[in-house]
Amino acid sequence: MITANLFMFVILAVVILGSAIMCVATKRIMRAATYLLFVLFGVAGVFFLLDYTYLGAAQIAVYAGGITILYVFAIQLVSKRTLQGLLEHVKGSKVIGRALVCLVGFVTLAVIVLKNHFIDLAATVADTEVPMEQVGSALVGADKYGYVLPFEFISVFLLACIIGGILIARKEDKK
Repeated sequence: MITANLFMFVILAVVILGSAIMCVATKRIMRAATYLLFVLFGVAGVFFLLDYTYLGAAQIAVYAGGITILYVFAIQLVSKRTLQGLLEHVKGSKVIGRALVCLVGFVTLAVIVLKNHFIDLAATVADTEVPMEQVGSALVGADKYGYVLPFEFISVFLLACIIGGILIARKEDKK
């Protein structure tokens, strides 16, 4: 018998995987950003399903808000012709090649998971609940397993990308 949580997880997993595939498969920047938004909302749904309401709210506020900013920069930085959408032509040989690369990646992942017994390990760990205090201290902690330093590096890197995008857009306007 399928429980409601499992059913919701399956729905969210399908939405996340489908949107992620469409995000990398499309050539239109606005569609890619929209699909990425669906992926991020799906991940937030998984957090809410696990009763991690803080992480779900942070996912929506930070990442979905970031996609809104991505929309603004996409509109400002990309030419009008690109945003209006040129016709997308998909060649069969490219689709087959991409499918083979995905299949190789999936087989590699399956071999790693099965060889290292991750499924058995996950089944034994699933019975224990991690307190939210421990998750929060791991996210903002500066100790050995804390993520503050990588988070700060990523934020500085994204700021540099935004400034670089603005400079590139301003140089194109002058020409």
